[in-house]
Amino acid sequence: MAKIVTVKQMQEIEKAADVGGLTYDMMMENAGRSIAEAILNVHPQMQGKRVLILAGSGNNGGDGLVVGHYLCAEGADVTVIFTKERDSSDQNYERLKEDGAKFLDYGKQRTVRKAVSESDILIDAVLGTGFRLPLGGSAKDVLEIVGAHLKKIDSSPWVVAVDCPSGLDCDTGEVADECLRADLTVTLAAVKPGLILSPGIAYTGELIVGDIGIEENHKLLRNIKREFATNDMIHSLLPDRPRDGHKGTFGAVMIVGGSSNYPGAPGLAGLGAYRSGCGLVTLALPNSLQGCITPLLPEATWLLLPHELGAISANAAEILHRNLEKTSCLLLGPGIGLEKSTYDFVDRLIASEGDGTRDRIGFQTSEMSEPEKTATLPTSVVDADGLKILASFDDWMTRLPKVSILTPHPGEMATLTGMSVSDIQMSRMETALKYAKQWGHIVVLKGAHTIVAGHDERCMVMPFATSALAHAGTGDVLAGSIAAFCAQGLEPYDAAVVGTYLHGYAGVLATEAVGDEAGVLAGEVANAIPEAMLNLRRM
Repeated sequence: MAKIVTVKQMQEIEKAADVGGLTYDMMMENAGRSIAEAILNVHPQMQGKRVLILAGSGNNGGDGLVVGHYLCAEGADVTVIFTKERDSSDQNYERLKEDGAKFLDYGKQRTVRKAVSESDILIDAVLGTGFRLPLGGSAKDVLEIVGAHLKKIDSSPWVVAVDCPSGLDCDTGEVADECLRADLTVTLAAVKPGLILSPGIAYTGELIVGDIGIEENHKLLRNIKREFATNDMIHSLLPDRPRDGHKGTFGAVMIVGGSSNYPGAPGLAGLGAYRSGCGLVTLALPNSLQGCITPLLPEATWLLLPHELGAISANAAEILHRNLEKTSCLLLGPGIGLEKSTYDFVDRLIASEGDGTRDRIGFQTSEMSEPEKTATLPTSVVDADGLKILASFDDWMTRLPKVSILTPHPGEMATLTGMSVSDIQMSRMETALKYAKQWGHIVVLKGAHTIVAGHDERCMVMPFATSALAHAGTGDVLAGSIAAFCAQGLEPYDAAVVGTYLHGYAGVLATEAVGDEAGVLAGEVANAIPEAMLNLRRM
């Protein structure tokens, strides 16, 4: 995993590393090499590729020169445009000249535009993480010329940002008008908050972390709880799959939801759960929906609930309550709707009983005897309209099982908190952490770079930002996947992290299979989860 640090924290970490023997020159060499490796992972055949490097006068520009050296060694045709004249004593500059790179004057606009048009890869190494608005000087001039020309040409180069897109404030996410949109940002050693905050998040493209030689357990990194998920970390959390296991070994998920207006949502959640390794999925739905969902998920078992015009009835809570004994994880909400009877159902389901603690959950009717029908809900995930229903109860956070998992998109988070969507999006990490701690539950704030915030101040940010997941039903798949990992024995925070990561990775794989993000369906995301798990297990 990688940590998420402020610019000041990163500067302190680099200073401590330098004092400890990892010099700034060594860090720069490591940075350039790791960025080159990231480029080569996408474009392994570099022979004849035309690479244009926009290089500033500081360390970010130096990183770019090192990248150029390693790409030259792979056969690339490298051209550099400096925003300011580089010191001739710069060893990286001298080495790149010896490699045969070409150097152009940024003041000759026609030459700059021609170089942009002819390049296959454009490396943005103008400004680093210390940048603060406003943007001015020659950096502004170069970025303005290049950005304007990129908008005019039909075939744009692949843009790679070194550490951060130039013109982006790495603490706040604010951007200059001239900031170039990257296809890939290789941020160095740790993720900076501005790369995953709005509006900066729209400029980073794919975000990966490059190695500059600082160990993950460095004393200044060790206790930072804000982290960026990586393949290795998720691989370490995947539950075992013993060959002699049976369906009980891998847990049972009960999915409660469905209504006449949203009949497919619980089926998609069930598909996400099964594809994530759950042993048994039971759909607790209005009995009117069985016929339409059975073809989608014939592997599911059923708990048919009474309904009122297709919405779950209040008295269905007793039926559900009596059938939770073997349930490992309860998922409440997919497609459940917002009818009054459904509000009453949820109210009864989470009504505190017995000793009044959050662990004793159930409801009482005149027909129920004392105390044997009071029970404890299993580990729970609440999604979709289930969250909106919760928001109508003042004490909802104390009536859920301890450390439940809430999976809101920004609109649902606004309903739960009273904040505006725009304010949530401007402070996603802080908002998720604040309310996770306040509520005592885990918050999975969905969106580009989905955030998993723990009640104990842990925070994990996902590396995925893809519109493949911006389709109806993908949230249901996510909730089902998280529930499946809870059922397989992961503690709730880890289950939320693993399920969310695999969901994002599956969105990438589904896009590759379909051909375009715009055409990916929720079911295709669910069906790509096994491939995502297999790829991770092979690492």
